[in-house]
Amino acid sequence: MDLKRVAKETSKTLISYLTYQAVRTVLDQLQETDPPQAYWLNTFSSQTSIQDGDAYIEELLRARQELAFRIMTVRQYLAEEVVDFLPEMVRSGIQKSNMEHQRQHLERITQLTIPEPPTQEV
Repeated sequence: MDLKRVAKETSKTLISYLTYQAVRTVLDQLQETDPPQAYWLNTFSSQTSIQDGDAYIEELLRARQELAFRIMTVRQYLAEEVVDFLPEMVRSGIQKSNMEHQRQHLERITQLTIPEPPTQEV
């Protein structure tokens, strides 16, 4: 198992997810302060894949630099606020999830079905 590769891919996924959250935050803000801009960003986001957060930012920089900078600022803020909590939250979340899956599986495989006694005909 290549742990460095796993860590790198996990980091890239997290960056993309924080980009998605930043876009949602900026969209919410724009809907209150600048609806036409919110409409434009929503349309852009529906036509441009946000699966890769960095590629999304690159496209947005070409289209509307000010929005790209705003999203990058929000993304940076989100990263600074949540990154310290993530290791413990991920560890405990996975542990809890694994225990729940194991419990459900154990219950499923240990359920006994008691057969109906045969009826006696008189």
